[in-house]
Amino acid sequence: MSKEKKETSIKEAEVEIIEPEVSNDNKEDDQSSEVERLKAEIAEWEDKFLRTHASFENSKRLLAKDKATAVAYANESFASDILTVIDSLDSALSMINVDENSDNEFMKKMKEGLTLVDEQLHKVLEKHHIKQIDCAKGYDPNLHQAVMQVDSSEHNSGDIVQVLQKGYTIKDRVLRPAMVSTAK
Repeated sequence: MSKEKKETSIKEAEVEIIEPEVSNDNKEDDQSSEVERLKAEIAEWEDKFLRTHASFENSKRLLAKDKATAVAYANESFASDILTVIDSLDSALSMINVDENSDNEFMKKMKEGLTLVDEQLHKVLEKHHIKQIDCAKGYDPNLHQAVMQVDSSEHNSGDIVQVLQKGYTIKDRVLRPAMVSTAK
């Protein structure tokens, strides 16, 4: 066979192979449906990615918040334990009844020393955002625990009559509520 005949037969063979039996309308329909299917699949994967990314960002933010809270309140347990020492010190101070005209110099110095220690302890607590609950403002069930009610003509009903145990807060949390007696 000559070279021209070979080329012609090859071209005819190529044409036969390339030309599909399906009409052009069906080709376009198949291609457009395939494109639509792929677009839907892309949208589905994009939605999954965005949801996963949002979930990851939320988890990261919550972990950072939990970490900050843990750091802020890390000394809460220690502070709670030291409050009993402060209560004992306050009790010791209240038991030393020495007036300024007394001749007992030792008791005067003892009371003065204990008062200085008490003041230092309170300054250290305030440095770490631990503050005593103010009972002069009135009864607040979020800050005070009423352990008994007493008759009092000097106070209105529900007012704090006596503080039985001092309460403390650490930052914005109640470390220990103040135990009080209220008027009936």
